[in-house]
Amino acid sequence: MSEPTGNRTALTVAVWAWVVLPFGYGVYELIRKATQLFTG
Repeated sequence: MSEPTGNRTALTVAVWAWVVLPFGYGVYELIRKATQLFTG
């Protein structure tokens, strides 16, 4: 492959953000709802 390194790095960052951001939001919501459940 003769792709420029910078272009591939940008693509890698974008793909990781696409995966990590929704996952992080889901974990945040899980913790928030679990604390509501146990604290009333």
